[in-house]
Amino acid sequence: MSYQVLARKWRPRNFSEMVGQEHVLQALINALDRDQLHHAFLFTGTRGVGKTTIARILAKSLNCEQGVSSTPCGQCSACQEIDEGRFVDLIEVDAASRTKVEDTRELLDNVQYAPSRGRYKVYLIDEVHMLSNHSFNALLKTLEEPPPHIKFLLATTDPQKLPVTILSRCLQFNLKRLPLELIRDHLAHILASESVEAEPEALLGIARAADGSMRDALSLLDQAIAHGGGKLSAAEVQAMLGSIDRRRIFALLEALNSGDADRLYQEISALAELSPDYAGVLAELNSALHHVALAQVVPGSLDDALEDREAIASLADSMSREDVQLYYQIGVTGRRDLPLAPDPRTGFEMSLLRMLAFRPAEVGTAPRAPRPQKRATAEATAAPQADKPPQAEPPSEPKPVATAVAEPAPAAPSAEPLVEPAKPAVKAGAGDWNSIAEQLEIGGMARQLAMNCAPLEWSEEKVVLALDPGYAQLMGGDREAKLAEALCAHLGKQLHVSIIAQAPASETPLQQQQRQQAERQQQAREAIEGDSMVQSLLDRFEGQILPDSIRPSDD
Repeated sequence: MSYQVLARKWRPRNFSEMVGQEHVLQALINALDRDQLHHAFLFTGTRGVGKTTIARILAKSLNCEQGVSSTPCGQCSACQEIDEGRFVDLIEVDAASRTKVEDTRELLDNVQYAPSRGRYKVYLIDEVHMLSNHSFNALLKTLEEPPPHIKFLLATTDPQKLPVTILSRCLQFNLKRLPLELIRDHLAHILASESVEAEPEALLGIARAADGSMRDALSLLDQAIAHGGGKLSAAEVQAMLGSIDRRRIFALLEALNSGDADRLYQEISALAELSPDYAGVLAELNSALHHVALAQVVPGSLDDALEDREAIASLADSMSREDVQLYYQIGVTGRRDLPLAPDPRTGFEMSLLRMLAFRPAEVGTAPRAPRPQKRATAEATAAPQADKPPQAEPPSEPKPVATAVAEPAPAAPSAEPLVEPAKPAVKAGAGDWNSIAEQLEIGGMARQLAMNCAPLEWSEEKVVLALDPGYAQLMGGDREAKLAEALCAHLGKQLHVSIIAQAPASETPLQQQQRQQAERQQQAREAIEGDSMVQSLLDRFEGQILPDSIRPSDD
């Protein structure tokens, strides 16, 4: 007997053999068992998730000689003929090859006649969205008022292309992509039955490449068995798929996180020796960043069965959320721009170098080391300039230390004396805050935090800032520490800086900017409207002034 491919050999023959799609199966089983059957069913979903398989099982349930039920016997002649694709009353049509209205009319000419063998005459139309508009019009009347012995089973991967008149006359079932773990477990079950040895990492690679399609997974499994000579190893599957070891992805992320350009280039060079699909590598990198971001925001989202769970959890603790989002966005853009690069490796290298170049750096420091995400207090200390030789005279006092805390806490002492002399102190008070905030050497979310605060308490040793509660989401991470460090560096003295979410008693820097901008806009508008030349032009040409087009001068 000739070899039968796994996708056909292991095609489910009843609802109990189906993998996944429980939400669809339960509705069909209840309808069959209670004899509450609609005349038209529409199955939608991506390729290989079971649309035509469910339709054929439904046709078998309708025409089984033992009676209509959700459990066809599989032994009668009707069941066997449907399984073999030769049942006369199951008319399967590929709409992609029969798009003309003449084909549809020819098909529907026989609708009025009773079934030859079975209980129902079943029309299974695959890729129904490929029919022309005239074909849909020809089908519509029959679909609306079919004879009692007719059932329509429609399948499509693109339901948006179906007319609403067709959709409204069908029961629609949307089949989902199958989860990776479900595909992996089913492949393991098949290989155990086929007595084929396989490494778990190999099955994971195939399941991931299948992208939710069981049929694709079985086709890849057939290919992997042939490629590996009857057994599956992770290395052979990776070579077949053109994928790479996931550990290399996390090695790249760790090099990025540490800011180590030399190590990053070494990892890229080692990767290049495998001649990978660089678009696929960027996709894997983005997938890993997605899991890291989820783990940071929703720690419980990490599945215990997830591959590389420990590596993802470690990166989630050591990387800042801003870096993760930045790397992901650069990775998505880099993948899109990859065809425009001189060659794929150059495009890939530039994407990773861009991640390294644009990662936010601490003010006045070298590239950052990994930092914890969760902490009650954040201590920021200006880094010493290590490239300068030690001065002959010791500094008069150590570099100021700024502490940003949710509640008052003592500042930690410096482990080593700092070699850079302290900046001369600047006399400032609460009334100077708006101008100080604009001069602070910080950016990003930390600057937004400063611009939405106003002084609540200000003394020689302590500053308490009130943050508009509407911007409370700006607190967290290391933003308070950055703001405290920048303020102490600007004033040139040690301060205890704390921020609380409370309505500011005075105008914040952002509110001041907005007010001044509105005043300048009003002045510009009054100047335009009061200009004699402008009025002359308006009178002469019957024109009008568009207020939104007026912009104040930068002078």
